[in-house]
Amino acid sequence: MAWILVIVAGLFEVAMALCLKGSKGFTQPLESVGFLVFAAASFGLLTVALKHLEVGTAYAVWVGIGAVGTAVLGMLFMGDEVSATRVVALAFIVLGVVGLNLAGGGH
Repeated sequence: MAWILVIVAGLFEVAMALCLKGSKGFTQPLESVGFLVFAAASFGLLTVALKHLEVGTAYAVWVGIGAVGTAVLGMLFMGDEVSATRVVALAFIVLGVVGLNLAGGGH
C-alpha cells in the first residue's frame, strides 16, 4: 500500500509541475491554486508512505516519477525539445529507480 501512495504522490507531483508552468509566475489563479492543491496532496501522500518505506528509495521513486512524467508530458504536449539524448537520459532515471528497488531499498 505504501508504494501505491508513492506512485500516486509522484503523479500529483507531475500535475503540480504542469500547474506551476501554467501559472505563469503565479499570475493565473486556477493554475496557481492547482499547484498548491497538487503540491499538498503529493507531499502529504509521500509523508504517509515514508512511515513504512526507506526514505532514500521512496524519495527517488517519487522524484523519478515526477521528473520523467513531467519531461515526457512536456515533450508530448507543451513543445519541450525532443531529442535522443533527452530520451536516453530519462531512461537512465528510470533504470536508476529500478536499480534502487532491486538493491533492496523497498520494503
